[in-house]
Amino acid sequence: MNQVIIEDTIKRYPKLYQCSEQIKMACQTIINCYENNGKVLVCGNGGSASDSEHIVGELMKGFLMKRPLNQEHKAKLVQYIDQNDQYLIEKLQYGLPAISLVNHNSLVTAVSNDNHGDLIFAQQVLGFAKENDILIGLSTSGNSKNVVLAFSVAKALNLKTIALTGLNGGKLKDLSDILIAVPETETYKVQELHLPVYHAICAVVEQYFFG
Repeated sequence: MNQVIIEDTIKRYPKLYQCSEQIKMACQTIINCYENNGKVLVCGNGGSASDSEHIVGELMKGFLMKRPLNQEHKAKLVQYIDQNDQYLIEKLQYGLPAISLVNHNSLVTAVSNDNHGDLIFAQQVLGFAKENDILIGLSTSGNSKNVVLAFSVAKALNLKTIALTGLNGGKLKDLSDILIAVPETETYKVQELHLPVYHAICAVVEQYFFG
């Protein structure tokens, strides 16, 4: 695992030094997940919901480097496209499987209406999760009820859990295999530090598989 990316992040955001070991652990855990054909599930609320989608975006296509198809996949694809669609072969990139649980509006509203609003992520974890998957939850307080309940389900299913929180960790502290509790307590300041954390994680994981 390339630690230069993490070291550069700490250099630019010195406050994150105290989280450096947890960031490294998160990188290795996600790498292990993908090596064992797992996927990453991500959830959060408000600004953290946007961060959830951001993380998925960095994992599912090229982030800092290209991820071109190999010759075998190109040869298979060319059999099923016409001449005008050749760009498909050159533009498609490999993805690292990840799902944002905040992005399924029909399902989220159905769960909220029919069952309970706090269950929107827990229901998806139960439905999506398979062996070797990971749940990443973002909560600035660490106490977001729907994230906490999703972590409870994840632990019951033996998933690895990674939480990005503020300083105290909240209830997620006891449900997380890896707790990245950034040294801030005010919501927007916590979110400002979550961004470089998950950028570093995504970059390290990408470099491992595509570097």
